[in-house]
Amino acid sequence: MSLKDNLGKIAGKAKVVAEKSGDKIASGVDKATDKIDKKTGGKYHDKLEKVDKLTAKLDKDKAATTPESSDATEATDVTPAVEPDAGGEATPPTGTMPT
Repeated sequence: MSLKDNLGKIAGKAKVVAEKSGDKIASGVDKATDKIDKKTGGKYHDKLEKVDKLTAKLDKDKAATTPESSDATEATDVTPAVEPDAGGEATPPTGTMPT
């Protein structure tokens, strides 16, 4: 079994977990980003808000009651960690890590 196959399976499992526990994930990320924002004195507030908005999409209860703002669509330009290729299998990203 190749690395590519393993990453595809991991991505599939992560998707299932995110679908089942999206509300818990969104809540945890929200708490973490709030703490980070407080510790850094708001230095990375705009980046942390984008993370909050992206993870809020996992919370189906909140997403159903809250209308999306125009800022949320801007945050969707984030490249996913694992992208499916033409054959439907997941491939890892290439290039340098953003800082």
